[in-house]
Amino acid sequence: MKITRISVFQKDLALEHPYWLSGGRLKFEVLDATFVKVDTDDGVTGWGEGTPWGHTYVPAHGPGIRAGIETMAAFVLGLDPRNSLDVERAMDLSLPGHLYAKSPVDMACWDIAGQASGRSIADMLGGGSRTPAPIASSVGAKSVEETREVMDRYRARGYWVHSVKVGGDVDRDIERIRDVEAMKPRGERILYDVNRAWSRQQALRVMKATEDLGVMFEQPCESLDDIAAIRPLHAAPVSVDESLVSLQDATRIAREGLAEVFGIKLNRVGGLTKAARMRDVALAHGIDMFIMATGGTVLADAEALHLAATVPDHNMLGVWSCQDMLTGDVAGGRGPRNQDGHLHLPEAPGLGVHPDEDALGDPVAVYEDVAR
Repeated sequence: MKITRISVFQKDLALEHPYWLSGGRLKFEVLDATFVKVDTDDGVTGWGEGTPWGHTYVPAHGPGIRAGIETMAAFVLGLDPRNSLDVERAMDLSLPGHLYAKSPVDMACWDIAGQASGRSIADMLGGGSRTPAPIASSVGAKSVEETREVMDRYRARGYWVHSVKVGGDVDRDIERIRDVEAMKPRGERILYDVNRAWSRQQALRVMKATEDLGVMFEQPCESLDDIAAIRPLHAAPVSVDESLVSLQDATRIAREGLAEVFGIKLNRVGGLTKAARMRDVALAHGIDMFIMATGGTVLADAEALHLAATVPDHNMLGVWSCQDMLTGDVAGGRGPRNQDGHLHLPEAPGLGVHPDEDALGDPVAVYEDVAR
């Protein structure tokens, strides 16, 4: 089996509600999504998606994905998509870095491999739990009253895991955290996501002021060095997200005890092939996980769900369903959807969901194997 054609589609995904990152620093209303269709000489077609969370959040943006695929295409065409390591090495050699551009190609190849073998991606990765995965909400940085309103909206959809954005103003953050905890129903799981918005002193002030609550914070400071510097000075559990990009990051976090949780975002780390190694580092060191897409449609959610299913249930804290934040649907209702706050693993071979090509429009680029 060989890759004969790579088609690239672009689509703007409108958010149902405007979204602010921690501290109100960045506002998002539309996501720039890239869809990749990989055809083979055996007639099996795979799909991938890369949707960064805007272009000002981390070093990733939609046009960069499409430019990266243009650079890598000649090196990937002609390869067997079932050999994920061959595809990974070809992409890494042809374009060092730019992991977010490689993720949708990696995803499409895993989709093909699963379809060719008649197995789901989760089972291809070693075996998937069929326990429905809890979906974590994403509550943008808002006032105390708006936070209550958004969380209640998610609760009405069955959500009991929440990622609440904080950061930017110490007193406001302390007030917001205490209000959320006071209003929290029994059994809910809440992660306070700072998105790198705090300086070291700000992080310590909030974390010490809320120590009695036993709450967990994600990415409290800009870098791993910052997190390491304040680590001995507080008792709060920490999740690392934006600073978890490479396998070297994962091994440092585990070795130095910088966090109790990995927030693995598949598009950020380069796709399933690379993310699976981070999963193994986490499991080897007793580190729990959130596994999510960086944004996007049901395709991106399904990819994250397949990897999440390979994590033991007691180590898997939650996935995300960005599709619940969008106004449109590229897959006509197919694929894993919110069922009482959970996503259920698709049983179909491969990814388990493909887009309606008519919903994507014409491809913006097509690359073909000229050797055929």
